[in-house]
This record gives sequence, structure tokens and C-alpha cells, in this order.
Amino acid sequence: MLKTFNTGDIAVYPAHGVGVIENVEKKNILGKEQSFLIMRIFDNDMTIMVPTENIGKVGIRELINKDQITQVFDILREKSPQLDGKTWNKRFREYSEKIKVGQPNDIAEVMRDLMNLKNEKGLSFGERKMLDNVKHLLSQEIALATNDQVDTVLNNITKVFDN
Repeated sequence: MLKTFNTGDIAVYPAHGVGVIENVEKKNILGKEQSFLIMRIFDNDMTIMVPTENIGKVGIRELINKDQITQVFDILREKSPQLDGKTWNKRFREYSEKIKVGQPNDIAEVMRDLMNLKNEKGLSFGERKMLDNVKHLLSQEIALATNDQVDTVLNNITKVFDN
């Protein structure tokens, strides 16, 4: 069963980041009444209107909890699986799909793999940009969940990779 969101709830929209549900509105679209979440994304102040029936499809979910944060750090500490000769663009597509799904563990796996790859042989431009994006997504969400500063969380996340 999908979570129902209310005005004031903090939520994660994987494609855009963390935001607040500013309102739940009903609108008449082509003669059919539909319910919409009105969500403001913290990073860029963008407002998004999402039909409530599409919440699961676009991956809107609740903010990470403490157990999930522990799992994220456990994943970050794991060794990445072998690269098995994949080209950067194949890896990029696979990582993009994981980010799009937007589950914290998936995002942590992408970050872990990219950080380890960066330390082994370097990243393509697209992979570097993706790494910056997942670092930001994880640190912002964890900071909100723990009432920490984003910079502090980012520092803690990147420390995992200091060898």
C-alpha cells in the first residue's frame, strides 16, 4: 500500500530531491476530478504538481529513517563488485535507473561503486556529475532526517572512502 502524504510532510522525489508537500489539491482535468500533491523542492525552490495516483510510479517516498541510514553506511563500506569490463555508458545507464528508482540503498550502491571506480581508474565526465548528484542527494536527505548540517553529513559520507 502506498503512503498518503499530507500538507507539511517532508518527502523525497528521486528525480528532483527532497521537498515539502505544500498542499494536496483536487482539480478537474478533462471532466475527471483528480487529486494532486503540490511539492516544493528545497534545493531549487521548484514546485511540482504530481497526481496522487502516480506517487508510486515516480517514486515519491518518505524521508530515510535511522535504520535505513545505518544500512546506507554499511553499503558504502562494502567493496564494490568487480567492474566486469562494462563500458562507462553501460554503467551510467544502470546507475541512472537505480537513481531514478530512488531508494536510499540503491543510491548508496551507486555512490559506493562510483567512489571506488574513481579511486581505481577515474570517471568519465557523466560519471563525475552523477557522483556529485548522488553525494548531494544522500547527504541532504540524511541531514534532514538527523537534523545535521549537510556539509557535516557529506564529510561523514566521504570519510568512508578515505583509505
